[in-house]
Amino acid sequence: GKEVIIANAVIAILTIGGQQLFSFFTFSCPCHVGQNLIYGLAFLGVPALILLIVGYALNNQTWRLVMGKRPHFERVTSSNRLLKCKLLCFVLCSITGRALVAPVTWLAVTLINGSYYICAVSEYVPVYYYGAAPNVTASERRRILATFPCSQLVPPELTRARDEVILLLRYQSQVAGWLLIAVVVITVFLSYCMGSCFSPLSFLHFRYWSSYVDNEQELFDEATEQHSRLYAMQHVRKFFGFIPGSENIKEIRIPSLREWQAISGLAFLKRVDEEHYDYSLLHDWALKERASGRYLRIDEDP
Repeated sequence: GKEVIIANAVIAILTIGGQQLFSFFTFSCPCHVGQNLIYGLAFLGVPALILLIVGYALNNQTWRLVMGKRPHFERVTSSNRLLKCKLLCFVLCSITGRALVAPVTWLAVTLINGSYYICAVSEYVPVYYYGAAPNVTASERRRILATFPCSQLVPPELTRARDEVILLLRYQSQVAGWLLIAVVVITVFLSYCMGSCFSPLSFLHFRYWSSYVDNEQELFDEATEQHSRLYAMQHVRKFFGFIPGSENIKEIRIPSLREWQAISGLAFLKRVDEEHYDYSLLHDWALKERASGRYLRIDEDP
């Protein structure tokens, strides 16, 4: 939907801005044989890999897929298994598509910029691109080529050759960047076309379904917030003797030292039975203990 397109656009813009800042403040080619390739590929690949992992981690569908469990009472048939496989493939493709927005943007922008590519492959430029080749050994020629990304290290007589090599490498890098963008755009377009062709829904029905899913998720989030708040409020009231925000509070409960100790500490989930969990130590205390103890009456007039 529109929200997905806007989200992807924001991710791409933030990635472009981050790449420009990252290049300006951190990238500095070592201009040394054997180090240029590792350094350039690290700046190209490692941020892209990190962005890919973050893209997977920030997608709720990833955790639905990881944490979702098949009900034990559901019968496993061949048709169900086929449907599950199709759904799994669809969800994985959807998650991967969203996760690839940032890393592909990073790779495309860095390739169009050209600096990382020039640093990585400068020492491997063929000899015939070198201009007037000096009478030096192959290892010395690689050492000289490796210094080309750093103009201050290049001898004056090789300035012209250096400029030609840099232009060539920048051209290769930018062509690769635009080809990557073209491949991604075509792939996305064909994916949408194939999805539309194989969809069992008509165009308007698909728009209705998308709107329904968005509204259902929004309402579910609102209900989750309100339900959990009301449920937690009952446990807090049992512990303190009043509901936060209430007017005309007549009395408050004074928890004992043992009760304070019972709700303090670290806890995540505690399984009560086959169907229920205690969500916190306070929850566990409220379900097990009676709300007896000392109460203090509150005077209405201060």
